[in-house]
Amino acid sequence: MNKPKRLAALIVTAFMVVTISACTGATDNNNPDATPTAVTPLSEMTVPSDPRTLTGPNTAALGDRHIEPIAKATKPVLPVTVTSYDKNGETKVTVKDTSRVVAFDMAGSISSTVWGLGQGKRLVGRDITADFPGADKLPVVTKEGHSIDIESVIELRPTLVLTDGTIGPIDVVEQLRDVGIPVVFIKNDPSFAGAASLAEQVGVALGVPQIGADLSKRITDEVEDVKQQIARFVPENPSKQLRMVFLYIRGNSGVYYLFGTESGADDLIDALGGIDVASDMGWKGMRPMTDEALVKARPDVVLTMTHGLESTDGVAGLIDAKPAIALTEAGKNSRIIDMADGDVMSFGPRSARVVEALARAVYSPGKGS
Repeated sequence: MNKPKRLAALIVTAFMVVTISACTGATDNNNPDATPTAVTPLSEMTVPSDPRTLTGPNTAALGDRHIEPIAKATKPVLPVTVTSYDKNGETKVTVKDTSRVVAFDMAGSISSTVWGLGQGKRLVGRDITADFPGADKLPVVTKEGHSIDIESVIELRPTLVLTDGTIGPIDVVEQLRDVGIPVVFIKNDPSFAGAASLAEQVGVALGVPQIGADLSKRITDEVEDVKQQIARFVPENPSKQLRMVFLYIRGNSGVYYLFGTESGADDLIDALGGIDVASDMGWKGMRPMTDEALVKARPDVVLTMTHGLESTDGVAGLIDAKPAIALTEAGKNSRIIDMADGDVMSFGPRSARVVEALARAVYSPGKGS
């Protein structure tokens, strides 16, 4: 993972962990036993003549947070020798046993991919963001935002550790090899292409390469299908297309970042048919938001994380904290679209459903409109 993407992931998940830890799982998004929320299919939604005229904030929600495995628990073909992308370059690791897998990364993407491959029963430990139904009861091996609890990993007696280097310290993670645990570092970029590649890499590491290729194709096909459905909402006239920014908020600490290229936000906005104005301004990764930058960006829509928005006491509190937002069309129309922290920037088997949920929220009138 390159530096801009890794820095963005570090900042995003440091807050995600704090907010997820603060929750008790009482919300539908975090309760695996909750009845899936009925949602309006994109095909049945009314297409606004000019999406810039829509008003009111909105929340994008996955109707069902479950991950549907692409295959039943396929018996792995082992041993297999795979490439591990360690801090000092590529190395070869031989995997002989996948009966007890511990997976961790910033967004829970590796665990969700293991689950999507139909290998979920092999998981014995996870990071705190891998809270999807089925994995949410597994022991958590991360602590303090983005650091590993090495003792808790060893206690789980894993036969394989899968990670991507976004949770460390890396030197500590590599110490697992000293006690005989195979550790495979996987390339994991926050993007739709990265999610497809992740499926292939994890499939190979688990000894089910064909299932990995199948899941990779499913992710790509599903994302492309949703993009085609969203296309009917996007005005042909570029001047009517929505200008969007992704704003990372931690109001209690006065932290506000705009996300640009190589952060994952650019992929989301592109899929939504929006104009990624932060990227147009040449921003890579993430940068502290300034009033001048926000006014210059002229967003029609601001995307953000639910708990981030809650940290400012909602839309009104956000505008009070950052009056420059009120000078934009997004602020004037209260077009602030939020989504659960553990969902919006997680690229994996549910990528298409995340984009679909965002599209429903972006292209429909909001609350209080």
